[in-house]
Amino acid sequence: MTSKLTRRTVNAGLGAALVAPWIVRPGFAASKPIVIGVPATSTAAVGAADHGDHINGSTLTVEEINKSGGVLGRELKQLIIDFDPLSPESSKQAIAQCIDAQVDAISNPYMLPPIPAMDASSQYKCPFLHGSANRVSTEAVKANPDKYGHVLQPVSSEVDYGWTFPLWLEHAEKEGGWKPKNRKVHIIQEQIAYTKTISKCAQDAIKKNGKFEVARITDIQYPVQDWANVIRELKEVDAGTIMVDHWVAAELAGFAKQFVADPVPNSLVYLQYGPSQPEFLALAGSASNGFCWSTVTGVYGDEKGHAFRAKYKKRFPGIMGLAYTGIAYDFAYMLKGAWEGVGDPRKFKEVVGWIRANPMRGVCGYYDVNNPYQEARHFPDNGFDDLQASEIEKGQSQFYCQIQDKEHKIVFPSQISEAKLKPASWWK
Repeated sequence: MTSKLTRRTVNAGLGAALVAPWIVRPGFAASKPIVIGVPATSTAAVGAADHGDHINGSTLTVEEINKSGGVLGRELKQLIIDFDPLSPESSKQAIAQCIDAQVDAISNPYMLPPIPAMDASSQYKCPFLHGSANRVSTEAVKANPDKYGHVLQPVSSEVDYGWTFPLWLEHAEKEGGWKPKNRKVHIIQEQIAYTKTISKCAQDAIKKNGKFEVARITDIQYPVQDWANVIRELKEVDAGTIMVDHWVAAELAGFAKQFVADPVPNSLVYLQYGPSQPEFLALAGSASNGFCWSTVTGVYGDEKGHAFRAKYKKRFPGIMGLAYTGIAYDFAYMLKGAWEGVGDPRKFKEVVGWIRANPMRGVCGYYDVNNPYQEARHFPDNGFDDLQASEIEKGQSQFYCQIQDKEHKIVFPSQISEAKLKPASWWK
């Protein structure tokens, strides 16, 4: 399911990370390296695109840190472990390998479900940073801080995809150049807990907002190889807004191609998160234009974000993912700050406490996990929980993109937007 381009990128990251991992390079004292365990797949059928982005982003940070003198005079290393992020047993084994290697911290893009991996780490308790965007995991941290207090999710959870959705629709109508043909929303939902949670939260938010209505919910089941029946149902409902609540980039690329060939005229089409992965643009090509998507955490289009994008593309040429590239980069710098602040990477509890007490502004926005969930605060404030931020520099901004001329352009929120919505080819 991973494109050739994605595999090349992943392999480049693996090569950079694993060359002579335990040999001290010139310029560093003969002391043991500080090691980040990076459970991230390059072979699994699902997840290799995001995980490859995470490997690359982490690799870029490690190289930068070592070039500038390392951490506390010690070299920083990665231990990359391939596993299946959809398998609880494989996730537990990956964590066990990190523990066997006595890593100083864990940086992981995601595991679905995350709880088995958290359980596997609960005795070792090194800082465990992950981007699973999963409220179940952060609720577990809140409910049992003695067991899971070492686990940090410096990103918002999947609930915010649903809760923020009508805010984006309002913005698109008022300021984004979109005139809805009707107030109906048709939700296509995949049948895993992650996407079902997003769908339920979207339904709740749409009802609370009161300006749109859910016209129909259509279930799909991974893997989806032919979207013809779904598109037939979309045309039957003819909703002004279509939400495809699915996250596998290759399958969404297939949807885009089939939809463009036989579209629902004048509908705004949102493909949840999957287009953020590099393989979506690689596979969909020009058929990608006009579709929208969002991420609760991604590389901003501001000066800091553009500087990161430039050096990332120089190091890893090709299509760049906008989510886990920046997440991994920021995670490593978050750990660096904590290790230097505490003075000893092996003081796990103190390192976690330092991260909680010291919010950081990274390429993906403002990281503040000083709350019982140990989850990043979300912007814009959607009014659904106490993890919302009223100002963009007090939280991490979810952003919505539209693909324009085969490039991702941020269209919401206005504080970091790069463009307004353009008419899609199926808009008349």
